[in-house]
Amino acid sequence: MMVGGRDREMRKRGVVLLLVCWAALCAGDTPGNCMYDDIRGTWTFYETERSGDNTINCDTLGPIVHTKTFTLSFPNNVMDELNNEGTWTMVWNQGFEVNINERSYYAFSYYEGNMLISTSYCDRTMNGWSRDNTVRNWSCFFGNKTTPVAPRPTSRVTVVESQLQQHYNNDHNMIHNINTMQTSWTAKAYPQHEKYTVQEMLNRGGGVGSMLTSPPTPAPATPEQKARVSLLPDNFDWRNISGQNYVTPVRDQGGCGSCFAFASMAQVESGIRIATKNQRSDVFSPQDIVSCSVLAQGCLGGFNYLTGGRYAQDQGLVAEECNIYTGQGDPCNTDSSCGRTYVSDYEYLGGYYGACNEELMLQSLVEDGPMAVAYMVFDDFHNYEGGIYHYTGVKNEFNPLEMVNHGVLIVGYGVEPTTGEKFWTVKNSWSDTWGEDGYFRIRRGTNECSIESMALKVTAIP
Repeated sequence: MMVGGRDREMRKRGVVLLLVCWAALCAGDTPGNCMYDDIRGTWTFYETERSGDNTINCDTLGPIVHTKTFTLSFPNNVMDELNNEGTWTMVWNQGFEVNINERSYYAFSYYEGNMLISTSYCDRTMNGWSRDNTVRNWSCFFGNKTTPVAPRPTSRVTVVESQLQQHYNNDHNMIHNINTMQTSWTAKAYPQHEKYTVQEMLNRGGGVGSMLTSPPTPAPATPEQKARVSLLPDNFDWRNISGQNYVTPVRDQGGCGSCFAFASMAQVESGIRIATKNQRSDVFSPQDIVSCSVLAQGCLGGFNYLTGGRYAQDQGLVAEECNIYTGQGDPCNTDSSCGRTYVSDYEYLGGYYGACNEELMLQSLVEDGPMAVAYMVFDDFHNYEGGIYHYTGVKNEFNPLEMVNHGVLIVGYGVEPTTGEKFWTVKNSWSDTWGEDGYFRIRRGTNECSIESMALKVTAIP
């Protein structure tokens, strides 16, 4: 965590104690906040010798051996100085991935600061990782954009430190207002939530670092996409396909911001079950991701794309018993003798960040299996009991919460027969005592809470 000369300013804002607390959870936080137009353009990558393996440490760079120039163009095209072509994608607002010349590059965008107050320098990267398409011949690199980008200051939290450290309280007035203002879904008080602090409740929803004020809107559906989904059934659910359930049980992430790990593990778990016709029923270790992945931020959050995609391809996933979940940002302690399961391919649905839409999600869900998605969590969602969720705008007056981004798994879709309202069926990671046996339904076709803007597609290797 790079605090630099901002400590005096933070003391003035009364948040130093909170920073110490969050630093204890994870030292790898990434509060970068870079937009698409910040990244698009021409970059020079400075790369070390390509002789490492997937254990390479890129905290410091060795001698620069390769210097490459890449021009990143709309929507996801990249070209090098020799006119070789490839693809690229943003990863949320945190960094970007480039795939060209049989190699894959990923780096986080450069920042100074912390999860509360930071400045992003979007014309440069942190040290990143590069490897070939066989996941061998690793190297380290960093990138500089050839045209400058103005620094982007970001302040993420408006809730004061004293509120974040107090225990969360159910707001019964908010619950009453939700239930009287609409009939699509119902809310209730969950006494178990009151064992958490407000900060931990924010973590359960994804963590403060996952906030993005302007997520991408779904790409317009083409006539071909609309024609294909018109042939799909009206209702579909991977928990009951001809009497077979291809979804693993609901789990509880606790007060750790590890939803991204649970969602992406659940996606690969279902992919393995589908590929083997339920001959394998793996449950993978979210703690391995929380404690060991340099592509995630531990209990402060992370991203499905980097976990269920890049990490699962580069490092592989281990069984739950190889690193049992503690819900803490513990040191990496995965049993090294455990075998690993990999994915062969991964991508944002549509091919890049910003290309997703309802039609692509419907088709991929039926053809490929459950998919990890992210969506925005507001105050009212925590009290969801059942029905088809939509954001009501009602606030929790006891514990006003920040808007955060939550990773979950879509397992099905349908239409409510009495109202005709379309919905997604979604597996959460807040235990099976929450919502509809651990699941919730949310409006479909309207990009409710941005749920149709960033789905992940992976191909698991049985």
